[in-house]
Amino acid sequence: MTTFERSEYLDRMARTKKRMAAAGLDLLLVNDPANICYLSGYNAWSYYTHQILVVSPDAEEPIWIGRGMDATCGHVTCWTKHENIVGYPDPYVQSTERHPMDWMSQWLTDRGWGGGTIGVEMDSYFYSALAHKRLQAGLPNAKFQDATGLVNWVRVIKSPAEIGLMEKAGRLVELAMNAAVDNIEPGNRECDAVGEILYAGIKGTEEFGGDYAAIMPLLPTGEGMAAPHLTWSDKTFETGNGTVIEIAGCFERYHCPMARTVYLGKPPKDLADSTKVVNEGLAAALDAAKPGATAEAVEAAWRGVIAKHGIVKESRIGYSTGLNFPPDWGEHTISLRPGDKTVLEPGMTLHCIPGVWGDGWGIEISECFQVTDNGAQPFASYPRELVVKG
Repeated sequence: MTTFERSEYLDRMARTKKRMAAAGLDLLLVNDPANICYLSGYNAWSYYTHQILVVSPDAEEPIWIGRGMDATCGHVTCWTKHENIVGYPDPYVQSTERHPMDWMSQWLTDRGWGGGTIGVEMDSYFYSALAHKRLQAGLPNAKFQDATGLVNWVRVIKSPAEIGLMEKAGRLVELAMNAAVDNIEPGNRECDAVGEILYAGIKGTEEFGGDYAAIMPLLPTGEGMAAPHLTWSDKTFETGNGTVIEIAGCFERYHCPMARTVYLGKPPKDLADSTKVVNEGLAAALDAAKPGATAEAVEAAWRGVIAKHGIVKESRIGYSTGLNFPPDWGEHTISLRPGDKTVLEPGMTLHCIPGVWGDGWGIEISECFQVTDNGAQPFASYPRELVVKG
């Protein structure tokens, strides 16, 4: 039930080990669920309990260690031998007396991996301060080194197979966005619209269905339009209010995000005018996203447009995206902002979302795209306009 061919996983492992060698690591303990999935194929909702993926330069396959009852998930989803799926006893789960890292430390020691320089993902969402403390206590002969981002940067250039999954996610987000626009109507409840968004994105097409996205639908409405990361309520949509929609299609954990904006009634002049600027700036950024360009050069193209209109935006306008799990579909690598000198290469995939917010209003229009030899190629096709209804 693996998503990719064994050869692709072996290539990912080889590139990871190359980065490990450059960082001087004798062992890598991966905690980020997306990185675990990328290297092993492991895909289950089990990351609320402690789990790691062990990568050794001397081992062909990685070794997943997690809650005992979830080992079967590894047997189903991983490309590795069953012997490389290891479960720890359930008394270690959410216990105040013992910790899973106590068991894992002993297991690593028994395998001869209790010393040397060990890389850990210090800034992973699911690697707690206590987990690190217990791991240090259990492996007193090891030197720990922060390896945050090591696997993330391996992931940044997508294979043709990964691009294919993101293209399917693009079809799914088109369906979900259609559902969003259709259901944002005066008198409809926000929660009902979100129900239709989720239904459309997961039901998918006759050929393929969707996965759960790493972020729930964001739906700031009315005065909340100026607050980009609000979700939804059970209030009804009203004429004279706008709604910003930020959602993603997801297929086999690969995402295609999209943002659009709807207004019920006649939009305020500031909103209408800003829509034109955002679209002009987005087009300029996409035109600049060519192989050899830097991430900051893409942002500079956007900044050059908005400066002519007297608009200032301090936050980044995009980021690398693809494979992920909650709470974020960003890869935590490339950012489209000043100072990021990452050189774009074919196979990189980014979400460019140059939102602008004012006093009680906001406008978001975005594109998720891949960098090709010919420049930026969006994964989805949806009109870049302020949708005005009523």
